[in-house]
Amino acid sequence: MSPRIVVPAKRRAAGARCAAARCTVSGLLLGIALGTLGSCASVPDVEPVIDRSAAAGTKPQLVGARGPLSTAQSKAILTKLRAAAPDSDVLQRHLAIEEAVAENPLIVGNRTRILRDGVETFHAMFAAIHGARDHVNLEYYIVEEVESDGERLSDLLLAKRAKGVQVNIIYDDYGSSATPSAFFDRLKAGGINVVDFNPIDPLEANSGDSPNGRDHRKILVVDGATAIVGGVNLSTTYEVHQLAKSGAIEGKPSLFWRDTDLEIEGPAVTALQNLFLEHWHAQKGPPLDQAKFFPTIPPKGKEIVRILGSAPKDAVPRYYVTVLSAIRNAEKRIMLSTAYFVPTDKEVEDLIAAARRGVEVRLLLPGESDSELAFTVGRSYYRDLLEGGVKIYETRNEVLHSKTAVVDGVWTLIGSSNFDRRSIIYNDEVDSVVLGGETGQQM
Repeated sequence: MSPRIVVPAKRRAAGARCAAARCTVSGLLLGIALGTLGSCASVPDVEPVIDRSAAAGTKPQLVGARGPLSTAQSKAILTKLRAAAPDSDVLQRHLAIEEAVAENPLIVGNRTRILRDGVETFHAMFAAIHGARDHVNLEYYIVEEVESDGERLSDLLLAKRAKGVQVNIIYDDYGSSATPSAFFDRLKAGGINVVDFNPIDPLEANSGDSPNGRDHRKILVVDGATAIVGGVNLSTTYEVHQLAKSGAIEGKPSLFWRDTDLEIEGPAVTALQNLFLEHWHAQKGPPLDQAKFFPTIPPKGKEIVRILGSAPKDAVPRYYVTVLSAIRNAEKRIMLSTAYFVPTDKEVEDLIAAARRGVEVRLLLPGESDSELAFTVGRSYYRDLLEGGVKIYETRNEVLHSKTAVVDGVWTLIGSSNFDRRSIIYNDEVDSVVLGGETGQQM
């Protein structure tokens, strides 16, 4: 479906984009639903981190299946990568910046596949689970009874567990609040380990946890070697022939939800496995047999991947730092899509600055949303962006839920983080950055 092109309009009434409105939608949207309104948290100042990283002039260090690569090995891989990229100088710059601003390593030897919608993602998920021999680890904001080719998720997971495969699930208590408890009870009765992330009920909540802190991640790891990550929940919203049980637009029939995931095979899966286990232990999940959780994975492809796990406890939100750095260092083109567009002042400034220095900046945003508040506040930024040279498009007859970005055709981001403050301040998120021309051109 072709997007609707947005053109400048008259400025909204004064105060339409007031700080209070932005605070409410980005920081306290969940608080409204929970009845726990409080003070608005501020976006961290990451300028010192970016400035120090840029001044450091770091050379990219690459990691393979058996640990850090030698200087000669790294040089050989980068030489091949630059040769295949549309602009080798641009790629080299993004490699250096990416290494400087993020703590997790750049991991080589991965094969990646873009999953362009929920149906394609579910097909890949079910296929990966069918092939599991040791374990299946799932961590999702929304977990519901989804289907693929007529097969139900619960039936597949229980069948694998009956064959001796470990199945471990983390679901967010708020995100999955529409899922009947009988669904999880059936999984538990079949020997599947299920952990409820940050229960809303104060009697069940972990000490010190804020009800605003949600697990917004979407991760599937199979046998420590294959993973799927991105914006697709285990939600019936992606089954366009059914009325959605969660996240639907009130008063309207279920629309097609447009989303994007990334399938990864290779050493980068280890980073996603570690993120899953960190949450499992933090949420006091039962002991797991991890004997085969971290197999030695031979190179599967040529893609360089970095996994970013963001959490409110982090002193520096690495997703935020990485996105700002990529925008500021863009030389030709920025293409960004997001479900909820409530940018920080820095993000707005940097997008406009990029457009004014000659970078083509395109935003693909929802024409309809399940969050009317986020939708309205997001549109209040349009005038400044359009006058600054940013091109804005809105989708038609679908709900855009993907969270992606491509910079200069060589830096690609696919994950769970929206271009909003909630993803920076409150949520636990996961994002994958792929460096190289092949994935960038596909996106």
